Amino acid sequence: MNVLIVDDEPLARERLVRMLNTQGDMRVVGQAGNGQEAIRLAQEYSPDVVLMDVRMPGMDGLAAAQHLAELDPPPAVVFCTAYGDYAVEAFSSQATGYLLKPVKQEDLAQALERSARVNKAQLSELRQMPGMALGGRTHIATKNRRRVDLIPVTDISLFQADQKYVTAYYEGGEALMDETLKDLEQEFEGRFVRVHRNALVSISHIEGLVKNNEGQYLVRLRGLDIRPQVSRRHATPLRKLIEQI
Repeated sequence: MNVLIVDDEPLARERLVRMLNTQGDMRVVGQAGNGQEAIRLAQEYSPDVVLMDVRMPGMDGLAAAQHLAELDPPPAVVFCTAYGDYAVEAFSSQATGYLLKPVKQEDLAQALERSARVNKAQLSELRQMPGMALGGRTHIATKNRRRVDLIPVTDISLFQADQKYVTAYYEGGEALMDETLKDLEQEFEGRFVRVHRNALVSISHIEGLVKNNEGQYLVRLRGLDIRPQVSRRHATPLRKLIEQI
């Protein structure tokens, strides 16, 4: 995997180089101290992953990430920063990771592993998916120890409410959100559909409907063991939607 390191602090860049050298199949193709330089080197070397700070002189990391997302094919971007309050802005850049300094070896390895799964072809395809043109975030953020994970909305199968919190369920994990289902339903209209007063499901993840012993419909979702219940008022429109998928 070819990696470009972007940070205005030379010592921070050197530390990342040392960490990458301990991992197999990692090759640092270049180092940059600001966003403009990052874009130039990315165009020249076409890295698979860009490890990038947020606050830098001139063009910052968030602005640079927006430009990097327009490359063909675009690299995966993992932010490495001392500030934890930029995760929301990172959504629109299609970042695959958000690590807080000092970056831990284990967290870096996990971020690179995720970036390897979300390869260039997948990122390019993601930008062209019809659902992405419908608006809303491309990722949601969840804090985990000293990192902020950015979960692609396309990976999420279910938003389910329980009292004042909403849990996003995706293959391999779940994330608590301090948001309402109503707001999520409005934001992701056309990508998620209401099946119950406490549940929104991803249209692209629906595999079908099943009935339980009480005769109630449950939604079968790809990659998820949870089967949310369908309320009576939503059953008919949901069946019609499934027929069109």
